[in-house]
Amino acid sequence: VQLQASGGGLVQPGGSLRLSCEASGFSLDYYHIAWFRQAPGKEREGVSCISNTGGSIYYGDSEKGRFTISRDNAKNMVYLQMHGLKPEDTAVYYCVAMGFCTVDSALADFRFWGQGTQVTVSS
Repeated sequence: VQLQASGGGLVQPGGSLRLSCEASGFSLDYYHIAWFRQAPGKEREGVSCISNTGGSIYYGDSEKGRFTISRDNAKNMVYLQMHGLKPEDTAVYYCVAMGFCTVDSALADFRFWGQGTQVTVSS
């Protein structure tokens, strides 16, 4: 049972990246999937969450209008398209299987975490 995030990298401010989260060993159909991020010296922050059917989507306040989460259950994949990246978006991004969909770390029911992918926004 594994979640693997990929697609991170170095991008200039204002640039775009698409992160992917691939599940192996199990079907994503039953899980709500969230993206959380953590920057050095900062609290873990919820970025976005998509329900198992894709019918409900949530974003953190700083991500609304810039990030888009989506999923393809047939491919066992979840994606995070990020536009208008800012230096403050720099962090390790993790995809997480959740008991229910939320971007609030304090309320979250984390089931299991994937390995993260580093996103660095810098000129």
